[in-house]
Amino acid sequence: MANGAEHPGPNHGRLTPAMAQYWAIKEQYRDAILLFHIGDFYETFGGDAETVSRELEITLTSRSKDSGGQKIPLAGVPCHSVEGYIARLIAKGYKVAICDQVEDAKNAKGIVRREVVRIITPGTVIDEGMIGSSGARYLMAVASLERNSVMGLAFLDITTGEFVVTTCPSDRGTAALTSELTRYRPSECLMPEYLSAELGDIVKQSGVVITAAGNCATDPASARKILIDHFKGSDLSDFGIESAPSVVMAAAMVLCYAKETQRLDLTHVQQIFYRQAGEACLIDGITLRNLEILESIRGRSGDPTLLSLLDRSMTPMGGRLIRSMLAVPLVSPAAINRRLDTVEYFSRKTAVRARVREILGELADISRIAGRIACTNAGPRDLIALARTLGQLSALRETLDDPSLPVELAGSCGDLVDEGWIAPLILNAIADDPPALARNGGVIREGYHPLLDELRSRAASGREWIITLQQHEREKTGIKSLKVGYNSVFGYYIEVTKPNLALVPPTYQRKQTTASGERFTIPELKEQEALIATAEDRLSSLEQELYMDVLRKLNDGVPSLQSVARGIAAIDAAAALAEAAVLHQYTRPVIDETQDILIREGRHPVVEPGMKGGFVPNDTVLSSSDSQILIITGANMAGKSTYMRSVALTVVMAQAGSFVPAAHARVGIVDRIFTRVGAFDDLASGQSTFMVEMIELANILNNVTPRSLVILDEIGRGTSTLDGYCIARAVLDFLHGRGASGPKTLFATHFHEIASAENDLKRVRTYHFAVKDTGNDVIFLRKLIPGATDRSYGIHVASLAGLPGRVITRASALMEDLIRGEGGGGPRLQRYTQMLLVDAPPLIEHPVVSDLKKIDPDQLTPRDALGILYELKKRAGERKRD
Repeated sequence: MANGAEHPGPNHGRLTPAMAQYWAIKEQYRDAILLFHIGDFYETFGGDAETVSRELEITLTSRSKDSGGQKIPLAGVPCHSVEGYIARLIAKGYKVAICDQVEDAKNAKGIVRREVVRIITPGTVIDEGMIGSSGARYLMAVASLERNSVMGLAFLDITTGEFVVTTCPSDRGTAALTSELTRYRPSECLMPEYLSAELGDIVKQSGVVITAAGNCATDPASARKILIDHFKGSDLSDFGIESAPSVVMAAAMVLCYAKETQRLDLTHVQQIFYRQAGEACLIDGITLRNLEILESIRGRSGDPTLLSLLDRSMTPMGGRLIRSMLAVPLVSPAAINRRLDTVEYFSRKTAVRARVREILGELADISRIAGRIACTNAGPRDLIALARTLGQLSALRETLDDPSLPVELAGSCGDLVDEGWIAPLILNAIADDPPALARNGGVIREGYHPLLDELRSRAASGREWIITLQQHEREKTGIKSLKVGYNSVFGYYIEVTKPNLALVPPTYQRKQTTASGERFTIPELKEQEALIATAEDRLSSLEQELYMDVLRKLNDGVPSLQSVARGIAAIDAAAALAEAAVLHQYTRPVIDETQDILIREGRHPVVEPGMKGGFVPNDTVLSSSDSQILIITGANMAGKSTYMRSVALTVVMAQAGSFVPAAHARVGIVDRIFTRVGAFDDLASGQSTFMVEMIELANILNNVTPRSLVILDEIGRGTSTLDGYCIARAVLDFLHGRGASGPKTLFATHFHEIASAENDLKRVRTYHFAVKDTGNDVIFLRKLIPGATDRSYGIHVASLAGLPGRVITRASALMEDLIRGEGGGGPRLQRYTQMLLVDAPPLIEHPVVSDLKKIDPDQLTPRDALGILYELKKRAGERKRD
């Protein structure tokens, strides 16, 4: 987002030194809001000030004048509360450059030196106070060698060091990019200028801030060097990306940008995870939305989703892992079963699970604390929380000290290694109840450093002297409201309100006039002020040095802390899934390499908890080589969509490593899950409901494999009945194919004629949802039974929806007329005509005409001409009969 202030021009002759310094720095950061440290405030000027005033709703004033004599707009925020203001700007998509004083004003010769120490963008926020949630916060980059080649995508969570890269095949079009955006929900995306505007539009429509990638990692060679230099290796073979140049470029691009904005080496970014095609079950963005796996289909934060149902984690680390598990299910039966073994262990060991979850509830988010330590941005309370968390590891290990632990759980316990020096260092150096910010003082524990203790004693005695002086002067002058105060600009002062100015002694020296009174000083206060200021300045400086030294020492332990965080996340995620399994009575699925899905008494995991009277379970038998396609008919509101979604969600849960809502389930590995449900217009791009449906359907048909699971709900309903039926039947034929197997498909429709496909296609089966029609009422039984039905009960549903009685009565009468064949009680009138405009067919010349053109009459005798005439007449007659 462009938010640079307007430059006052090259002539700085009329600007103060501070303003000249500001504009010189602002020139280098035109695309960011520059927060300029002056005294106790961060100030903004010019266009930045106008933006800050508008977005933060703070007062806009003016200060100084530019080269044209115009006043320069000014808006500032206090240093002690700047984080909250920055967080609000970042949430609105702005980039903020923090310009701090980098030398002591007392030692400065002329204007104090200032530098931009950090740039904060939506994708590089790491401060705890600026991060709105415990979820991952990704910075994304997109790169490509050529315009239409495979794109490389990189996702870096700077708060934890998580670094994921993958590819986006060009043959899958923009849908693949949209799916990755939905899966990771990045906060910011770096895009080179050479990528198409269409890709940029897709990213913007996803609500992601786009930033120009700049000149970093513009080719595979320079990108490779950036990564090798960072990871300190000889090549990239350990990460598996050597043969993926677009991935290398994207990874280098995102890492380079993060380092530039943070002005740090980012040592906590220690590995790259390459997610390759075929290593996970692909769920596109449309399916993630339709199945409400991560977010509700309406986008409301409070609506139930599969994630909100299963995420019973006790730590942010576990919550982030569960989200990742659901977004990227596995395809390896061995890996899935290792996860299921751990979930089963916790589901059976009730006491162990309860104790583990109790301990987990006391742990801090050490993954992010480790990230802040590496960025020298961890607060004192972060360190205390870290020490307490490490102190709980022994209890967690003891609780899980069991020789029968599953392999994956045992490995996670092996990650819970406390090196033994981190917590003692923190507890020895940091006070028990420190302030939130190190700059506020009182952070370092008494006894840690002798000189610091001495300076504190001097400062404390000086403050006691000030309290004594205030009481003495009140008694001496008789001014009971007299107060001795301090600020960074005027130092210590004696404040007297206007009504008491007549009582001020002549020995008081006026220092400042305020709206409510006057401020004074006296010789002994000046003398003591110098002593106190010297002690407090040295105290503050030394405490900052000691705290930064502690952070530097702790940085050596970041890799160990990241390992501990991974172990905690895995344990928490498994225990959370076990808790959900026990609470909702889920069962362990059987995972194998077959192409079959068998579910007994399956339920919809998200719908079930809110169902009054209980959820009616249903069975499912799908097989790529036998019952490949289930055509599902039935009444509106009978439960078709809920049933189909429940099957897909059961597969997602099973391959994610979770127990499933069924009495029994056997799931043959699915490589992709596709859905086409619901009706959405895309008015912004001029696409109708039907067009959106066809685009989504095209994506499915072009990418489906025999191992895929396809959910199709009422294909073709957005157009005429005839067109819709023909499209639906053609899709059905395509999915069935002529081979021995095809993608497992659930096909719900109100085109009842399509049920005849069961007679034509050997792997098609028909089912419908049972309805009890009493004559006066319709009862939905929610039970799936074999066979087709030709009733939809739409009028009954319309009545339930509250349509006026006259409409319902009229609709029922029309229905009866149509069933009797009376066509609505009257002759059909042609109300309109649609003209079909087509190109005229090319003219084909008659052979007789061609022969006539060849005759030269001047060369013919009368006899010859008569003979030719008879011949041509004969041929013309034959042509007419043809």
